[in-house]
Amino acid sequence: MRIYKVNLWLSQWTLSLSTVLRYSRLSRNNKKLSSKGFYWKQSLFREEIENMFKNLNIGALGFKASFFEAVELAKIGDFQGVDIDVREMKELLKIKSVDEIKSLVKDKGLKLGGWGLPINIRAPEETYRKDLESLPELAQIGRELGCCRVATWIMPYSDSLSFKDNFEFHVKRLRPAAEILEDHQCFLGLEFVAPKTVRISHKYEFIHTMDGIFELCEAIGTANLGLLLDCWHWYTSQGTLEQLRQLRGNQVIYVHLNDAQPGIPVDEQIDNVRRLPGETGVINIVGFLGALKEIGYDGPVTPEPFEKKLKEVPIREAVEKAGQALDCVWKSAKL
Repeated sequence: MRIYKVNLWLSQWTLSLSTVLRYSRLSRNNKKLSSKGFYWKQSLFREEIENMFKNLNIGALGFKASFFEAVELAKIGDFQGVDIDVREMKELLKIKSVDEIKSLVKDKGLKLGGWGLPINIRAPEETYRKDLESLPELAQIGRELGCCRVATWIMPYSDSLSFKDNFEFHVKRLRPAAEILEDHQCFLGLEFVAPKTVRISHKYEFIHTMDGIFELCEAIGTANLGLLLDCWHWYTSQGTLEQLRQLRGNQVIYVHLNDAQPGIPVDEQIDNVRRLPGETGVINIVGFLGALKEIGYDGPVTPEPFEKKLKEVPIREAVEKAGQALDCVWKSAKL
């Protein structure tokens, strides 16, 4: 048994009474987590319950910026958090201390949101192994910074692997990464990609629903897994608010927010053609956020509009537009 498991077993006794009571209430109200009756594990790590927060990822808006630039832009756009590039942080820590970085973020009134899993799980074996070898150091950096939410997405098709073979492949590739992250008390959110237009022309379909992600999590078997929940994929998978209310807040690791093109049937929506949150009203974003609040989700909510027009304006203007759109739906949802 790893030493950390003993430490974590001991640490759960330090949970405050209010936290225990709230988790118990959420568990009683949300026992059925999927249509197949899958009951997901409660993490031992997440001891504090906070509110979800408006978060900036510059890349999700189609731009590039350094960490320091992203922090300034997040403040300008009235965001409450900002994502990191964990590889960039590794280099930055050669000249700055962890405490200096944390102080900078805190002084700006921000939180750290999350980071993308720095492993291409679909890469050739040699590349995958090299990436995996670097993960312990990067996960430790994330943990020291207090930025412990990690995410990646699952391709919803294959032209070479049947569903069964692809499922086994993903378990084999993701389990070692999940275990390393678990060693460092980090969480891994898996995102399903739902639009029918993405997978329709490929030989084999693969996971493209919330239930499918939970089945994959169950097969991987670590206690630090959950969803990267994107309202776009929730919408294009024909998801419902009741489905969201069946979750517990600590099953959702990270959230993306955007809107859909008007006048297009849901099965004809194109994955990389989206709009700013609340811009068209096609997706019930207010209901989506309300359901997340109801289940006790306490993490970052990040706009990911994939909107061509947004990329054509200066980066500061794009951040301001995204921040204003997010603030509008935030207020409508009474957050």
